[in-house]
Parts: sequence; structure tokens; C-alpha cells
Amino acid sequence: MTVIKIAAVGDILMKSEIIGSAKQPDGYRFEPIFEQVAPYIQEHDFAIGNLETTFSGATWHDDGILKQKGSNRWKEQRHPVTRYPIFSCPDELAPALKRSGFDFFSTANNHCMDGGGKGLVRTLDVLDRYELKHTGTYRSRRDAHTSMIIPVKGIKLGIAAYTLGTNSIPVSKAWQVNRLNPSRMLADVKALREQADLVIACLHFGQEYRTTPTARQRRLMQLLFQHGVNAVLGAHPHVLHPVISKKMKDRYGRTRLRVAASSLGNFLTTRLKKNPKTLQGMILSLTIEKNKQGITDITKIDQRLTTVQRVEDQGRTVFSIIPD
Repeated sequence: MTVIKIAAVGDILMKSEIIGSAKQPDGYRFEPIFEQVAPYIQEHDFAIGNLETTFSGATWHDDGILKQKGSNRWKEQRHPVTRYPIFSCPDELAPALKRSGFDFFSTANNHCMDGGGKGLVRTLDVLDRYELKHTGTYRSRRDAHTSMIIPVKGIKLGIAAYTLGTNSIPVSKAWQVNRLNPSRMLADVKALREQADLVIACLHFGQEYRTTPTARQRRLMQLLFQHGVNAVLGAHPHVLHPVISKKMKDRYGRTRLRVAASSLGNFLTTRLKKNPKTLQGMILSLTIEKNKQGITDITKIDQRLTTVQRVEDQGRTVFSIIPD
């Protein structure tokens, strides 16, 4: 029997105040933010997060927005047309995430086009530089149609990621960003099932600040489970949802434990809408077993709550992710 443990967290939303707190004379140092929670991530064989920022660089965006220079270069701006905030982060975040134990990121979310097409590609380049795997956004049509299969100690994980939108920022090539298109999603899941032992869908969906899944979310998760998905890892509401699990037979006759985590909350952010619940997240831990007959299933679920803490220390703002 082969046994692995995987971890999943929700939104990593890099607000300018957090970036500013990591500023050093020679760059940025994000590792202290994750110091207390890193041991819990590192004890897993594989760790997944939702990267809700970009590594667009301090240069021009495709649509002509110039990132501010000097100390304010990472300050959020508003898109001139959509008026949504646009995010970018110093590249130093990527190695900090790697050192903290992360292996994989979903890049499909409503902020993935904040740096335009060039920013999207640069984000993938930075992740690749630090050997962080990713899916949901792509450099090429070929990449977009290649199934993401990751072997972890003899168990093959199939992972797909999708977003409800891009904050009305146009995507010049439809294949660049995976959208919540059920027919496309089911085709992807079918391809993953043919190669993987266990299938995970990372979905950026739902209603912000709502503490339970919408009817549309529930229907979509049920559809995916019927077609063989084992776990849904959700993000976007910015608050925690209950994690639901149940044994369910899919359309292929396989009875497996299905895990519906429709929102894992915020792993890193500042307080949003003056709502303290937006500072809460969790490390969802899934134990996965593959028996001698080759049957793979989720056998145990654990949840460790986390809270983003902000303190003032000698005139400096310090952010930390605190595990319960």
C-alpha cells in the first residue's frame, strides 16, 4: 500500500501593505510571514495553493498601465476600464513559497490577467524558475491542452484549474485562461481520469463573502464528482466554507470519497470589507491511499485553521500566518 498526504490552502492575495512590510534594503523578504505555518505545510508530500497575484514585473502592462515607480511601485491600482484592483508582486515571493513547502499553484483566478498577457506569461516564468508547478493559465495552446499529471511517491495526481472570470479584462487568446465551461471541464476530467490515480479540480468560483456555497457551486461540484473528480478545492469567496465529504459512486461505477471544499478562505491577505472572517483560512490535509489492487481513495481529512495576524513592531508592520 502507498500512502501520501497532500495539503491545500486558499487565496494568497498579495496586498500592497503586505508587500511593503516585507521590504528590505536589498529587496523583499517574505519568509517570516510563513515561518509559523511552514512546518505544517512541509510535513506533507505535496502542497497546493491559489496564487491570487501576478509576477508581472515593475514595467508596462499590455494595456498601457505603468506600475508606479519607487516605494509605491507595488501599490494596487485600478484598471482604467473595469475599475477592479490589479495586483502584482515582487518575484521574491516565489522562492519564499517554495521554501515554506509549496509545490503547486492554481493560477486560474479573476486576477490572473491583471498584468495582461505578458504579465500572465511572466508569472509562469517566475514559477518555473523556482520549480513551482502550476496549471490554469498557459503560454501556448499546446500547454493548455496537456493534462497536468504529477507523480507523488507512486500515486499519480491529475489536477485541473478554472476561474469564473478575469474581472472583465479581455483574454486575447481563449486558451490562455481556463474558464468555468462545463463541457470543457468534463473533457479535461475524462483525459485526467485516463492517466491519473486521483483527480483534483481547483475552482475559483462562488460569491465573495458568502459563508456557504451557492446552488450553482453545488451543482457544478456534483457534476464533477459524477464524472470522476475526487476533490474540489475552491477559492474566491475570501471566507471559509464547511468542508463536506461523502462516499459517492461516479458514472463509471467507482465508489470513492468525494471532498467538496468550496472555499478554503484566505491564506494570506489584509482584512477585506472590514470583515474579520477574511483573515481566516485553513490547511486542508488529505491522506490518500493506493492499495495493492491499484485502487486509490482519500482515507482521511484533517483541517488546521489559520489566521493572518498583523502587529506593529518598533514602528514596522509585521504580517504572520498563525496556525491554530
